[in-house]
Amino acid sequence: MADTTGRTLRLLSLLQARREWPGPELAERLDVSARTLRRDIDRLRELGYPVDATSGPAGGYRLEAGSAMPPLLLDDEEAVAIAVGLRTAADGTVAGIEETSARALAKLEQVLPSRLRRRVNALQTQTVRLDGVLGRPWPTVEPHTLAVLAQACHDRERVRFGYRRRDGTAGRRVVEPYRLVSTGRRWYLVAWDTGRGDWRTFRVDRLDAPLATGVRFAPREPPEGYAERSIIEPLSRHRAVVTLHAPLAVVADRVQAMAHGELEGAGQDRCVLRTGADSLEWLAMTLGLLDVDFTVHEPPELVTYLGRLADRLRVAARAGQRTMSTGPPLRQ
Repeated sequence: MADTTGRTLRLLSLLQARREWPGPELAERLDVSARTLRRDIDRLRELGYPVDATSGPAGGYRLEAGSAMPPLLLDDEEAVAIAVGLRTAADGTVAGIEETSARALAKLEQVLPSRLRRRVNALQTQTVRLDGVLGRPWPTVEPHTLAVLAQACHDRERVRFGYRRRDGTAGRRVVEPYRLVSTGRRWYLVAWDTGRGDWRTFRVDRLDAPLATGVRFAPREPPEGYAERSIIEPLSRHRAVVTLHAPLAVVADRVQAMAHGELEGAGQDRCVLRTGADSLEWLAMTLGLLDVDFTVHEPPELVTYLGRLADRLRVAARAGQRTMSTGPPLRQ
């Protein structure tokens, strides 16, 4: 019985790993006869797994989607990946999904072996979540909105929705959706705007009541790199050109982790960074965290802001030095 159970579990794992298996190949992988394989397939069907069989020389077996979800068989890495994904979703930006993800994660953790539970718990306890940028919360989107847009992209069906622009003005749009794009904390829709006759990128959290119109359209492709440029450039209201006084090899990883833009060498001990941000404060903070000397060439507003920030930091440093020499103020 133990051998039969183990073989059945292995059979299920193989069926879940590939869309379709020829019968002889599947029997060979399990080291059983065709008759034994058929019995094992029947056993899976009795347990609720909808296994479809096709006859003939090219016949084989495939695991079909059923009306109910039978238990999944996961290996160690798959189980950890799902647990991490659920944790990320629970802390994510899709409105209303947090509780559902947390419930699913709790169920999964109950059946994880202790060795895997320790790995998942270590990741959770040693990861810090930032709830926004400079104190501003990340926007959330509705699952229904994402579902409507994703289906319309797949079916090549026009969508109508209300849209609120950055300046607060609102209007109605009819678009031919191309792709949904996630940057991790924000969702965007890349689409052909029928009213403007051009490509546009929309923040999904600014969409209102998207509705599939039932009108199909012929697929078209945006210009190469359009999605990346259309998302990054609006976030880079302030464009900067900066010389970093350090070799390219020293700062390349830091720049990649903290800023988007172009980095190129300018000799053995310096390089040029072309980057941007939505605020001067963010630009200044990013450059400071690179922990190398730098010279700003543009914009002049950033040079002015860095001067004011330097004065403020010098005052704070002097005040801190006085406090350290005299001791903290007495409590009243």
